[in-house]
Amino acid sequence: MDGWQREIIRAVTLHPTLWPTALRQAVRMAPRGWWRRPPFVPVPDPSYLRFRLQTAYGNQGEPSAEDVVAYLRWCREFPRG
Repeated sequence: MDGWQREIIRAVTLHPTLWPTALRQAVRMAPRGWWRRPPFVPVPDPSYLRFRLQTAYGNQGEPSAEDVVAYLRWCREFPRG
């Protein structure tokens, strides 16, 4: 696990109101049938994650913890319809 990933986990851990949203987003990003394959947790496909990070952050490819917290807040508050 990279340092930026640990920072994101730490930041989300400090915001318990975002835990359900973070879990929901993790499941949405995970490939179908993730529960049938190790590691049996909703982890995004590495190539999909690389693509998403490349399109969002360019060559840097590393989101800040603040960006992820802001994104999760947006997901939680975005009206469903």
